[in-house]
Amino acid sequence: MNDRHRLTIRLLKMCDLFLVALVFLVTTICRVRAEHKISLVRFLSMRTKISNLLILIFALVVCHAIFTLCGLYQSRRLTGRNHEFLDVARATTIFNTFFLASSYVFSIRMITIEFLAIFWGMTTLMLAASRFLLRRIADRVRVHGRDLRHMLILGANQRALAFARHILAKRELGYRLLGFVDDDWAGAAAVKEAGYEVVSDCAGLAEYLRRNVVDEVFFYLPFGSFYKYSAQAAAFCQQHGITMRVHSNIFGLKTARWRPEEFDGEQYIGTYTYSKELWPRTAKRIFDIWVAGAALICVTPIMISAAVAIKLTSSGPVFFVQERIGLNKRRFKIFKFRTMAWDAEKMVASLEAMNEAGGPVFKMRNDPRVTPVGKFLRRTSIDELPQLLNVLAGDMSLVGPRPLPVRDYEGFNEDWQRRRFSIKPGITCLWQVGGRSDLTFEQWMKLDLQYMDEWSMWLDLKILTRTLPAVLRGVGAV
Repeated sequence: MNDRHRLTIRLLKMCDLFLVALVFLVTTICRVRAEHKISLVRFLSMRTKISNLLILIFALVVCHAIFTLCGLYQSRRLTGRNHEFLDVARATTIFNTFFLASSYVFSIRMITIEFLAIFWGMTTLMLAASRFLLRRIADRVRVHGRDLRHMLILGANQRALAFARHILAKRELGYRLLGFVDDDWAGAAAVKEAGYEVVSDCAGLAEYLRRNVVDEVFFYLPFGSFYKYSAQAAAFCQQHGITMRVHSNIFGLKTARWRPEEFDGEQYIGTYTYSKELWPRTAKRIFDIWVAGAALICVTPIMISAAVAIKLTSSGPVFFVQERIGLNKRRFKIFKFRTMAWDAEKMVASLEAMNEAGGPVFKMRNDPRVTPVGKFLRRTSIDELPQLLNVLAGDMSLVGPRPLPVRDYEGFNEDWQRRRFSIKPGITCLWQVGGRSDLTFEQWMKLDLQYMDEWSMWLDLKILTRTLPAVLRGVGAV
């Protein structure tokens, strides 16, 4: 880190603390004027206690520590704007939580829920705006050839060439390509034909690093055949203090995402195929509990009516309880209103020849096991309402791939389809609003994986709002 960069970081830290203090002052003025009907002049003439000033200074110190731990002062050259905004929102949320706790410890009556809501919103927007402005300035500076990072690409192959073209096309990132490092082989000819230079062979890397300005080295050598040399190159970079970047897809995985982790002082790289971030998962769980709890209260009369109708029209229990495959293939008991004869499970083997669904699932449009009341419950999806209990218990989510019976899971013959079990199953998903049983089994599985790859809370909300109309129309219901 050069002196100019250190100065920029210091100025950014001072700017952040100034903005936080300014927003705190503005929020305080707004709340005091609204609650006590006093003028701005009178408010500014009020004396401030030394204890309050010390609390504010302590809060700013904690604020600086939280912002630093959340990575707000790390290099953002290769980080997208959306990711940076999420980091800002996470930092301000943690700081707001600290403020809330402090209000109870120090008995600060002024800090209310309304105060914190305004303070959080204004702080998040101000910090995000300042970073957007700083990024725009940095982009302009780099486009004009200043603040450049000198990079070296280790490996002369098609993946390395594609990366070079991609990063150099984004001039605002501020990278200057020194060249490629690799031994003379047939694939390296494509790099030279593209107009780039192979500046050194593998044996000459150490000497090249000694004699040239190199800020970053990107590793694109094949992991298997060049592991020993890659380890030596990494050691050279470490000795010179040069930043190393390794593409996460070293195993050729298409959908896996990577995340750095630490355990007992050791560094690891974890891979996952679905969002494992704490905040999104926590928000999804809280949303599930609130909505499922509210929905249960609202639909209780419907559920009581359904239970009475089932009991009066057929023998057997009201609920159908079956073992299903859940998160990471954990088994759990799912609850549904019984829509078939009480011994329907024993009749599956005799009806296999009439199965109308492709793949391992069993579906029949005119299933003789379904009772008259059961047909209505299925068409209106009332039979699914008891699954709200599974959501509250944590075995299911409101939105997610449908949980399958053990029988259906054992019929899977493609491992790529089993990725759907790496998240909690749900009551509804893209399959539910996209045709339900009218879709083929393979289309169903692809929709589940599409949901996993594109997941966000906004997507969950869209699916939930589209589920009710699909249920009312009875689209694809069996």
